[in-house]
Amino acid sequence: MYRIRTFNQIAARGLQRFPADSFEVSEAAVDPHAILLRSHKLAAADLNADLRAVARAGAGVNNVPVDTCTERGVVVFNTPGANANSVKELVLAALLLSSRDVVGGIEYVRELAGVSDGAELNTLVEGEKKRFKGRELKGRSLGVVGLGAIGSMVAKAALDLGMDVLGYDPAISVDAAWRLPAEVQRMENLPALFARADYVTLHVPLLPETEGMINEASLKVFRPGSVLLNFARQPIVDAAALRAALDDGRIGRYVADFPVPELTSHPRVLLTPHLGASTDEAEENCAVMAAEQLVDFLTVGNIRNSVNFPAVTLEPAGGHRLAVTNRNVPGVLNRVTSVLADRQINVVDMINKSRDQVAYNLIDVVEALDQPTVDALCRLDHVMNVRVFRMQT
Repeated sequence: MYRIRTFNQIAARGLQRFPADSFEVSEAAVDPHAILLRSHKLAAADLNADLRAVARAGAGVNNVPVDTCTERGVVVFNTPGANANSVKELVLAALLLSSRDVVGGIEYVRELAGVSDGAELNTLVEGEKKRFKGRELKGRSLGVVGLGAIGSMVAKAALDLGMDVLGYDPAISVDAAWRLPAEVQRMENLPALFARADYVTLHVPLLPETEGMINEASLKVFRPGSVLLNFARQPIVDAAALRAALDDGRIGRYVADFPVPELTSHPRVLLTPHLGASTDEAEENCAVMAAEQLVDFLTVGNIRNSVNFPAVTLEPAGGHRLAVTNRNVPGVLNRVTSVLADRQINVVDMINKSRDQVAYNLIDVVEALDQPTVDALCRLDHVMNVRVFRMQT
């Protein structure tokens, strides 16, 4: 019986993906084999000895101690793309709200709640509506920084709105490139994109190289009066530098999903309370994807959408399966197979992949593996953990 500990409220449709006959899923699970969470801040102390995986029902994993997990051989999963449509729709709302003072207009009408005469109300409204006039998106240019699952969807939607779309992503994957409409103009660098875009929307992960990407120097390149949208992560934007750019008019408006004290009171800033994935559909999609990845990993050893381990999938060949995690140094796999050969254990299929400092191996064998064999594998230098599966044919 696999034990899964949950944090936060996980959508029921996701929890239903765990087979009841082999999984115990609870917020109070003791010594879990896996943890499933959303925004809960996981501490290194939460990583018990039996833990094999952590799944984040969402894209970002800044609430998970990934480095510590890697050091202990714990696989960290996320769910890229599961909430992409939800975020895309919020970005479209931000584009529209940044182009017309809809929020100001709504607030003005609310101030007229005490006016009971219809004719008077109409006169007041018609006399003041020019205060909230904006501009159309059609014909404007949108710069999309990061062309992954969300960025590519935003780019396509902006094209449908009649915008000219500029894109920048030096690390774009093959899959993302296939999803990207041909009409998106690929930019060679960020300064070129910033200088040409009326609107800039950020869709990059929070990494050491992207933290503070929008700073005093980069903001000087923006087209005067342009609009900046941030529905990626707050630290990508230097709040103090942005406020200065808003004050001097370099940035005309800022719309983001991450309130910070420096910006909440600024008249040309619109901030939402981290609503990007806050739809029923996104929460369900993330929960389902995370649960299915955990089930696949715990029952047959496959890894999909990990942020710290290589992607490894192997169709079961029947018999028995070994999953061996080791530090990515030469010679470990040879020593593993030598242990099996010395015990006359025949390998029928295998796959080995590495990522940075860790390597992961799935090895299908015919014979059952006794405990002394498993112990011998665990004692090998640089082997971090060994798991054994009885495969169904």
